[in-house]
Amino acid sequence: MSDRPRRPAKPYRRPKKDPVRVLAFDALRAVDERDAYANLVLPPLLRKARESESFDARDAALATELVYGTLRRQGTYDRIIAECVDRPLREVDPPVLDVLSLGAHQLLGTRIPSHAAVSATVELARVVLGDGRAKFVNAVLRKIAAKDLDEWLAAVAPPYEDDPEDHLAVVHSHPRWIVSALWDALGGGRAGIEDLLEADNERPEVTLVARPGRSTTEELTTPDTLPGRWSPYAVRLAEGGEPGAVPAVAEGRAGVQDEGSQLVAVALANAPVEGPDRLWLDGCAGPGGKAALLGALAAERGAALVASEKQPHRARLVARALAGNPGPYQVITADGTRPAWREGVFDRVLVDVPCTGLGALRRRPEARWRRRPEDLDGFAPLQRALLREALRAVRVGGVVGYATCSPHLAETRAVVDDALKDASGELIDARPLMPGVPGLGDGPDVQLWPHLHGTDAMYLALIRRVG
Repeated sequence: MSDRPRRPAKPYRRPKKDPVRVLAFDALRAVDERDAYANLVLPPLLRKARESESFDARDAALATELVYGTLRRQGTYDRIIAECVDRPLREVDPPVLDVLSLGAHQLLGTRIPSHAAVSATVELARVVLGDGRAKFVNAVLRKIAAKDLDEWLAAVAPPYEDDPEDHLAVVHSHPRWIVSALWDALGGGRAGIEDLLEADNERPEVTLVARPGRSTTEELTTPDTLPGRWSPYAVRLAEGGEPGAVPAVAEGRAGVQDEGSQLVAVALANAPVEGPDRLWLDGCAGPGGKAALLGALAAERGAALVASEKQPHRARLVARALAGNPGPYQVITADGTRPAWREGVFDRVLVDVPCTGLGALRRRPEARWRRRPEDLDGFAPLQRALLREALRAVRVGGVVGYATCSPHLAETRAVVDDALKDASGELIDARPLMPGVPGLGDGPDVQLWPHLHGTDAMYLALIRRVG
């Protein structure tokens, strides 16, 4: 028996809580457990954290990047993590997988030094998972840290020549079926689809809208803003700008609205109609951005707007957005497939229909992992019913705008083509109604794209009722 004295055990060190990474983890858990959206979960978490003097703007920026970056690249990180664990990924507890994904993003998607990314993530694991599982996290992250992102992609993605869609799905972190659908809608070769998928993984700009008669772009312009690209009512905030700090936004005279959404409303408002132009309808008005812009444009011409929304809580948001509108308007809670109005009474009608939201994956990155191809079948009857009733609601000579925040052909041209088989309408060329906007295709409908226009992938078809 040895007489060598035993080395004294190291005293236990309590894990140090990092508020930035704990906040990011809490946001990811809410997204996973409650099917919440990060853009709804994160702001209240950040507001609460800012109440602490130690949580500053840089902390908020890092927490935001960790959450959104992890969600955008989740598919890629899952492939990489799967190579570094000794069990199927589905057998890894979801909270552990969230911590590993946060660590993978710090290692492969940020400039945080590898040693700092590993140690900070392991410390997070000790806080939220316990010391035992933190050892597992440490082992996996050290394997991930052995290669950079390009090396990992070469290892986990099939060659483009062997399987183009799966290669793009892994490299650009989209489900394969979405890659296929976007490619079909976009057309063209490899460069275009890669540009689009990469644009989906970039942080979108925050764009403001100056509602006519209530505010101006000049009022919104500051040293921290940029002019809009295409909409005459748009102003873009510089990175880190806070919309709520803009007085016109706080007062409801301006709002936050993607420039593609603005262009859709403006195009409908400027489409030529035959005869009077006194009564407009927004048939799917929630949450109210387009309705507020349409209402302001209608007021300039002495027209009235009816804003209809099926869900009561969304109808309240519409009423809030329209409050203070300079012209006459009415907000009603009604189902656009069972109209609360007579046939043929409106001069202009907008239906921005519920859809898969594949055009806004920049803003809701988690949606790409929730959507399934079969969701298209669920939306199809509703989209067709809403457009059919919109064409009945408009008078002969009036115009309907069919809009959707999805470029999927099953939600755009297929719906319009079916409606025109059963209704007396003709397509109007929407392209001249978006002056100065390049790359609008062959028409007469319009598809906007994040990589070409810096907007969400909004679709618009304008239809004049002819009989």
